[in-house]
Amino acid sequence: MAKKIYVLDTSVYLTDANSISAFENNDIIIPFKVLEEVDNHKKRQDSVGANARKIIRKLDSLREKGSLHKGVRLDKGKGLVFVKNCDYTIKELDLSINDNEIISVALDTKRLQPKRKVIVVSRDINMRVKCDALGLITEDYQVNQIVKDTSHIYTGFTEHLVDEPVIDRFYSGEDIYIEKETALFMPNQFILLVSNQNEKKTALAQFRNYNTPLRRINGEHKKGMWGVAPRNKEQIFSLHLLKDPNVKIVTLVGKAGSGKTLLAIAAGLHQTMQTEEYRKLVISRPIQPMGRDIGFLPGTMEEKMAPWVAPIQDNLQFLMGNDKETLAMYLQNGTIEVEALTYIRGRSISNAFIIVDEAQNLTAHELKTIITRVGENTKLVLTGDVEQIDNVYIDETSNGLTHAVEKFKSYDISGHITLVKGERSKIATIAAKIL
Repeated sequence: MAKKIYVLDTSVYLTDANSISAFENNDIIIPFKVLEEVDNHKKRQDSVGANARKIIRKLDSLREKGSLHKGVRLDKGKGLVFVKNCDYTIKELDLSINDNEIISVALDTKRLQPKRKVIVVSRDINMRVKCDALGLITEDYQVNQIVKDTSHIYTGFTEHLVDEPVIDRFYSGEDIYIEKETALFMPNQFILLVSNQNEKKTALAQFRNYNTPLRRINGEHKKGMWGVAPRNKEQIFSLHLLKDPNVKIVTLVGKAGSGKTLLAIAAGLHQTMQTEEYRKLVISRPIQPMGRDIGFLPGTMEEKMAPWVAPIQDNLQFLMGNDKETLAMYLQNGTIEVEALTYIRGRSISNAFIIVDEAQNLTAHELKTIITRVGENTKLVLTGDVEQIDNVYIDETSNGLTHAVEKFKSYDISGHITLVKGERSKIATIAAKIL
């Protein structure tokens, strides 16, 4: 069987600079227009820019082995890599559009190599639709896909059937253990024990490990922290994790209005200013949705970050009772710090309660950069909604937040909860469901 020919779109290289090594011994064609588009992104100070610079260096190293115009073998056992210019047109395609120029290269390759399968690989949905309309085989490029779809993402909560006497013993204060043979649970997972005789008879518990008895979810956290009281069981679970000093990484996923950010900030304020478990509260959000670095904006770093952290400022002012002067004082003396994720590389943040909001817009690489900055006695909280992603180079299954949830779920230093109920307002809850 003849080797396949893959024509990779710009979006593939900007998602994964190592993508040209992912197609076994098949040949890869890089349209010249792709090189121009990659070059336009190389100065970006994010993972897209990093991938652009990396693929440029990789292609430059291939030039030492031969001519990209004639084809260069990647490695032993791998296929050839070609750079091809657009010299084929059909009337349906307007070549002033970059995507069409890339498609024309694929069509020309198909014309010249009729016995070989030519496949266009793109992360751009409309690009794949256009290719299909023109009779080209097309595929998505799935990089770092950690789960099949959002329904497979770990929620941090489950139900478990038990004999009714077990629940009675649990309420009476007896230590209850879960046998590993009966169910597979993750550290710090929350469990609703349900009687197998009466489904209305239940008990809430937290699993730590198979050698430790189930932890009782008492009424302590119903009082809340910093004036914020939980309104549902998921918020109670969240406060348990946010307050637990042994849980160093907390991930909270939920739709708009579910309270994930407000709970995280309230817990951070409580443990920074009241119990003084941490020296400062560090809050940030990714700036990547705007598509450019904050260096383009005038002013100090705090002024540059202002448009992105406005929702956080709203939550802080609400929790401070709209006392802007006190909030300004805490910001000025560094007790509350607004940090730009763009410049977090190289820092080591210790004795801090760190909140990264909208973490679903981070790539797995960016998330790794953030987590590896965490120093001693620091708690990291990641919040976001995996169904509202603004970064075009990631999706629900490949974003950094989903990666954190899935990769850390088996470690006892982490905890996760998916908040399912909107609590902001009745109109916000309805809008989240129907719009």
